[in-house]
Amino acid sequence: MALTVVIRSGDSETPASITFDAPRIVIGRGPGSEVLLPDPSVSLRHASIRQRGPDYVVIDEGSTNGTFVGPVRLSPQAPRVLGASDLVRVGRVWLEIRVEQAIPTANPQSTTREIALSLVASAFAAQGETLAARVRITKGNAEGKELLLSEFERTYVLGRAPECDLCLEEPHASRRHIEVKRRGQHVSLRDLGTKNGSDLGGKRLSAGQETPWIPGTILTIGPTELSLEDPLELALSELEASADEPMRPDESVDPPAGVLAAPTLPAPKSSSQAPLTDVPERSEPIEAPKKKGPFGLTDAFVALLALVVLGLSLLGLAWVLHSN
Repeated sequence: MALTVVIRSGDSETPASITFDAPRIVIGRGPGSEVLLPDPSVSLRHASIRQRGPDYVVIDEGSTNGTFVGPVRLSPQAPRVLGASDLVRVGRVWLEIRVEQAIPTANPQSTTREIALSLVASAFAAQGETLAARVRITKGNAEGKELLLSEFERTYVLGRAPECDLCLEEPHASRRHIEVKRRGQHVSLRDLGTKNGSDLGGKRLSAGQETPWIPGTILTIGPTELSLEDPLELALSELEASADEPMRPDESVDPPAGVLAAPTLPAPKSSSQAPLTDVPERSEPIEAPKKKGPFGLTDAFVALLALVVLGLSLLGLAWVLHSN
């Protein structure tokens, strides 16, 4: 059985998920976590899920704000067996844990980083700020133009053609000159076999081969120079290095709507509601049973009969003694 972790916190209609086929995964804010959650209420190493025989157990790793399975807070290092689909909260973040038959995620390390970056971008977007990697022309005819790499796994094209995502007003550039893609924490380049080629950091790129583009390294196409800035990765790195943020004692975090909701108990009936069975009322009050005296008529008759028998027995005994 595989283990799928679905991140239920956030506004996305399609929650992100990762499927593992491993005996142990770590949930936390630290860079080594298999499930990376960029929230300051989540500890660097918050909780872990481990396989024990046919079961999976969740363990709080001594986190600042605790690990909850439903409404129950776990004691540190005390394992709890997970059901087929349990709702777990770490800090302010809700996770749905599914134990199911599923195909494991091909590259979980890259996927979890990509999800974390998407969550950071969404948090900034909620505050009205767009945070994404950007390619900027720092030298050339179109100096100052820039391209936001706001979508993961999307291929952006740079070139001279007007339909390109970033149009280079550069005669040395081909119509479709180079591709740029954001995958996980990395941005990569792929020269499309152009006549004049592309240089990254002073080195010629191999045509058709993906090459990582590290922020600060200059991409050169003819006399045009382009730079890469990645404030999103910087924000995530700062979150990973920050201290835990303790939650307020009165702070409550509602579970996501429509996911493993607790059953609704029936409300108690009010006094105005009719009872399930109508009991007829008595027209007369019920009298308490009368207490009997210490002796009844039957008791007196039995006592008298016993005295007669005793008297006859004594007379018979006296007659026998007198005859002798």
